[in-house]
Amino acid sequence: MVNIIWASMAIIGIIYAMFNGTMDEVNKAIFESADEAVTLSIGLISVLVFWLGIMKIAEEAGILKALARIFRPIVVRLFPEIPKDHPAIGYILSNITANIFGLGNAATPMGIKAMEQMKQLSGSDSASRSMITFLAINTSSLTIIPTTVIAIRMQYDSASPTEIVGTTILATLISTCSAILIDRIFYYRSVWRK
Repeated sequence: MVNIIWASMAIIGIIYAMFNGTMDEVNKAIFESADEAVTLSIGLISVLVFWLGIMKIAEEAGILKALARIFRPIVVRLFPEIPKDHPAIGYILSNITANIFGLGNAATPMGIKAMEQMKQLSGSDSASRSMITFLAINTSSLTIIPTTVIAIRMQYDSASPTEIVGTTILATLISTCSAILIDRIFYYRSVWRK
C-alpha cells in the first residue's frame, strides 16, 4: 500500500511539472537527490561497518554476553510464554543489544529470527502475546549510542554531531517504558474482557 502511495505521489508530481512547465527543475532535483543519496549511503556504510566491527570486538571480549546476562532477567519477565532456554530469547537479546548501540540495520535480522522462533513456538498464524510485546519494544528501541543519526549529522558537517546522545537516551527510555506499559495495559484489558 505504501508503495502505491509513493508511486502515485511521484506520478502526480511529474504530471503536474509537465503541465506547469517546470520539468527541468524536477529533472535537476531528481539527479541532485540521487547524487546526495549515494554520498550519504557511502558515509553511512562506513559508520555501520565501524560499529559492526566494534560490536564484533565487544562480542569477542564478552561484553555482549555480559549485557545479555544483565537484560536476561528482564527479557524473561517480559516474555513469560517463551521458555528461558529457547533460541528466541537469544535473538531477542541480540536485537535489543544492537538497538542499544543504534545499529537498527544490524538488529533487523535478529528481530526477524526472533519473530520466526516465536511463531514456531506459538504454532499459530496470528501474533502471540510475545510477538506483540517484542514488536512494541523493538519499535521503541532503547538507544544509548545513536550511531546512524550521528553519522548523518557528521555527513552534513554538524558542529557537534554527538550532542543528541543525552536527549536520545531520555527519549528512547521514555518510549520503551511507554511501549511496555501500553502493551501490558492492552494485554490485561483483553484478559479482563474474556
